[in-house]
Amino acid sequence: MFESLTQRLEQVFQQLRRRGKLSEQDVDLAMREVRLALLEADVHYSVVKDFVARVRERAVGHEVSRALNPAQQVIKIVHEELIQTLGEPSRLNLSGAKPRVIMMVGLQGSGKTTAAAKIAARLRSQGERVELVAGDPYRPAAIKQLQTLGERIGVPVFTEDGVKPPELAAKAFDLAQKGGVTALIIDTAGRSQLDDGLMEELRSITRKVPANEILLVVDSMIGQEALHIAEGFRDSVSLTGLVLTKMDGDSRGGAAISIRSVTGVPIKFLGTGEGIDAIEAYDPGRMASRILGMGDMLGLIEKAEAALDENEARAQAAKMMSGQFSLEDFASQLKQLRKMGPFAKVLEMLPGGMGQMARNVSPDEAEKSLKVTEAILSSMTMKERRNPDILNASRRRRIARGSGTEVQDVNRVLKQFRDAQRLFKTLQKTGGRGMPRLFG
Repeated sequence: MFESLTQRLEQVFQQLRRRGKLSEQDVDLAMREVRLALLEADVHYSVVKDFVARVRERAVGHEVSRALNPAQQVIKIVHEELIQTLGEPSRLNLSGAKPRVIMMVGLQGSGKTTAAAKIAARLRSQGERVELVAGDPYRPAAIKQLQTLGERIGVPVFTEDGVKPPELAAKAFDLAQKGGVTALIIDTAGRSQLDDGLMEELRSITRKVPANEILLVVDSMIGQEALHIAEGFRDSVSLTGLVLTKMDGDSRGGAAISIRSVTGVPIKFLGTGEGIDAIEAYDPGRMASRILGMGDMLGLIEKAEAALDENEARAQAAKMMSGQFSLEDFASQLKQLRKMGPFAKVLEMLPGGMGQMARNVSPDEAEKSLKVTEAILSSMTMKERRNPDILNASRRRRIARGSGTEVQDVNRVLKQFRDAQRLFKTLQKTGGRGMPRLFG
């Protein structure tokens, strides 16, 4: 996500940091590079123009000239103006009489059906009693796809053969009212392109069912075409929010940056992968931090809270900070890490150097490295994992053979483990003052 843009902006900021003072010419040169980076990322030209103008106005004023660290002040201004461009955070409207209705609209291939299931799973985990409505009778296997997803997440799917979508939605709403459903998510039909028939069907559904939310699902990878699609839907139905899918596959990110400013419709969710839990509430501050290479520690914490066992995490943290954890604990931590998703994506959420390291390593390389480490740890006996000091040369050769690796791979894992032990002992002695160097 935003890989190309982040790398370009980091280069610009590195140039700024090399200068003790910033002249107006330095700022103009930096803004030129920022403008090019945003345009290459497929950000709409009018959004780029306004953004750069706002940043430049602040960057050549007293705000920067009087700062102790002008370069950092410019980066701070870019961060703040980027948040403004990305718009205010907006949450689902789940107020009013139950069931609260969420309509999913969009073109075919945008990921609308999967997004409906992801939101259903998210609401169910928050205590809502959710039902899905299969309102797309035209696309082959659309109903079956939603039913399969519904089974996976434990959410019922309402469907009925031969009933047109507006009447189907009305019937589902009536039964949901009587059945105590609190959130009704309607997956509507899509088309290969915008047309009057699609829009009229959507308007007919809204006349029969009171929708709390009408969410447009847009494929972020189609770039500025996403803006035109959003404008087309906005002009035909009363959109309340946007869901941007396939964000994990869009290294440029121009649609995400532009769409709020151009359409005026708030972004509510980002689809970040194929997994049913790969969806996150939109937060402009966190997105701006990711774009600028500052990581997303809050997002990482939320992932950890959702995936890790609290008691085990506390026990592991206590061992780590005491410097007394073993390779057995190390193996347990890797299993916990697995629950948080692909290793490369977890690393990307770390700020500074660690996030940069993740961007320099392909997801396949990161995954391969993690699998090698797991194989080596699995080839050790319980005694060896609990007491690594007994790992002499013959034991290391045996472990390498058993894991299908080389002795140097075993040595590398042991070195990483020793380095981690020393790090946490240092942190315990210094009260955490060494931590910033990890992320610098």
